[in-house]
Amino acid sequence: MSRILYDGTLFADYFQFFLCDENNSQLPEDYSEESIRQRLIMAPHAAIVHAARNADVDVLVEWHDERPAPELAAFDHVVEAGFFTDSGRLMLAGLMDYTETSARLQVPVGPVGLRVSMSGFQTIDHTGLEGQDRYLLQLWPAKEMAGVQVLKAWPGL
Repeated sequence: MSRILYDGTLFADYFQFFLCDENNSQLPEDYSEESIRQRLIMAPHAAIVHAARNADVDVLVEWHDERPAPELAAFDHVVEAGFFTDSGRLMLAGLMDYTETSARLQVPVGPVGLRVSMSGFQTIDHTGLEGQDRYLLQLWPAKEMAGVQVLKAWPGL
């Protein structure tokens, strides 16, 4: 069973938006060429998604009672990892958003699996400003925190 936690637009300032535990909002800082290529950088209580554009992007966040099967054919880039929530409340925001008013998502306390499935990369114009790229974040209760695994890589960006 699944439910939608967020369906809206975020400004991916500096090509990034994040999801983190409300009480442990320390974002990852160890950027590397690999993390940018993976399009996901993790900390124990947070994740930064590397978007394809420095613009408003459509984001859908779903909660699943168990790990959903990946739908690789429907997406351009798919990556998974895990993090931990102490509070059961996640903040979702663009990198430079005012976090006091950012979206709050209710999830169970404990390890959370995260899959980010990205689509619409082929719609991005030559300037990198216009496009219909979309980001599906799927969350589920995990047994443990997992490292970043790219299930499908987009070679074009």
